Amino acid sequence: MPKDEFTIGEAARQSGVKVPTIRYYEQIGLLPVASRSEGNRRLYDRPDLGRLAFIRPARGLGFAGGAIRTLLSLQDDPDQSCAAADAIAKARLVEVDKRIASLNALRDELKRMVKQCESGRIGDCRVIETLADTTHVHGRLAEA
Repeated sequence: MPKDEFTIGEAARQSGVKVPTIRYYEQIGLLPVASRSEGNRRLYDRPDLGRLAFIRPARGLGFAGGAIRTLLSLQDDPDQSCAAADAIAKARLVEVDKRIASLNALRDELKRMVKQCESGRIGDCRVIETLADTTHVHGRLAEA
């Protein structure tokens, strides 16, 4: 095997991406279909490792497969405008802001429940009462 070809196990070790995940990325088109050795083992090259190095943090930031695929194609043409990459990042930021707002609403509701309970009797417990009243919890969280 040439020095710049790697088995899937070696690609996984070098990239920090698990073997099943590498297969999955290949299956959904984030990685090109790997070449095969004479023994039919997948072989990856340095550009494939570079793609894995790109995909891993992109997934960590919550970008979906389609967005990553677009970002990878943009990376392949460095002289073009970054407007498309900016648009993808801005869309992800909107999603994150919505998630943060939802989590803040959830935190506020939990704080209210805890404050109103203050270790009294279960019959007077606001935590139990609020959880039993699903319209109250869902209504308040839906407002966020």
